[in-house]
Amino acid sequence: MTNIDIDKILELAPSPAYVVDLGRLRHNLAILDHVQQKSGAKILMALKAFSMWSVFPIIRQTLQGVCASSPWEARLGREEFGGEVHSFAAAFKERDVVELLQISNHLVFNSFNQLERFRPLWQQAAGRVSIGLRVNPEHSEGHTPIYDPCAPCSRLGIPYSEFALRLRSGDEGRFLSGVEGLHFHTLCEQLFEPLERTARTFEEKFGQFLPAMKWLNLGGGHHITREGYDIDGLVKLIKYFREKYDLEVYLEPGEAIAIGTGVLVGEVLDVVHNQLDIAILDVSATCHMPDILEMPYRPVISGGFDAGEKPYSYRLGGPSCLAGDVIGDWSFEQPLKAGDRLAFEDMAHYTMVKTTTFNGIQHPAICTFEPQTGTLDVVRRFGYEDFRSRLS
Repeated sequence: MTNIDIDKILELAPSPAYVVDLGRLRHNLAILDHVQQKSGAKILMALKAFSMWSVFPIIRQTLQGVCASSPWEARLGREEFGGEVHSFAAAFKERDVVELLQISNHLVFNSFNQLERFRPLWQQAAGRVSIGLRVNPEHSEGHTPIYDPCAPCSRLGIPYSEFALRLRSGDEGRFLSGVEGLHFHTLCEQLFEPLERTARTFEEKFGQFLPAMKWLNLGGGHHITREGYDIDGLVKLIKYFREKYDLEVYLEPGEAIAIGTGVLVGEVLDVVHNQLDIAILDVSATCHMPDILEMPYRPVISGGFDAGEKPYSYRLGGPSCLAGDVIGDWSFEQPLKAGDRLAFEDMAHYTMVKTTTFNGIQHPAICTFEPQTGTLDVVRRFGYEDFRSRLS
């Protein structure tokens, strides 16, 4: 795998701009295709992490479709990606279900209440749309509570106690009438071992229902394309469920498709001093990379080091009026000045999908870089009308 040509991207890209390296994208897809070929699983792309539909023609050559968390995402998947569309949300309005039944292959409900409330609607689509339930194995592997679907009192997934209550009532499984699959999603940016432990707990609680199912969805959060991932272990686990229960197995990673592919190009606007040197950029944590504040996490900057490690240290901040619009502290070999370019690495996933136009700050352009030719294409620029059209 070749490194991204950061110098070339900084030379060619406008600022601010998200730039996706197509070579790294193809590298990730080759790994995911290997998993599909060896395991027989179908891998979908989670649009909630990466929805850059201009590169869908490349991705759909490998992946089987998309998973969506709303009618808008499902429509984007249907219109721009093709393949299978799997839809899930914590709760639906009736009009959501009506729309999703027209454009989805799988529709997954988050509660028995929603399953029954909308039964008259989804039964009309029997044979065309496969209905599933999201379950909660109540096995936490997450390190950050805001991203842990199995945290106490989670609203995501049906716990086993709800199944047991219906079994004790003498329902004898009739409450699962019409349900063809189970779905669990418990991970966030994790390697194989947390999935293996979760799958073991899932099977202990819900395995009794799998013989009656047609498919099992292992959700997302799998960093399959990250160095150190136990791909052989994943293949073995998928084969285990497919062969033991005669199931179709799906995975729906988001970050694994885009991890390591993206660069956010920013420019120094000014350097001020208040107890320390502060570089103000044209990119914003709150507007352009909100996971810095939400996750929280510290991005990698090409040529940047921990504060104090190199001769010139700075706090990097955005141009917004939010006092906490701070990206973090770094040091550099040379002093920063207005006009200098910085490249924030691994900024494709959970960036473009979460941006805002708070303060009317310029939205980064969206670009691709083809390493085979050294060509940078600006796919989309944003202007005042994009900001204005979101308001009224």
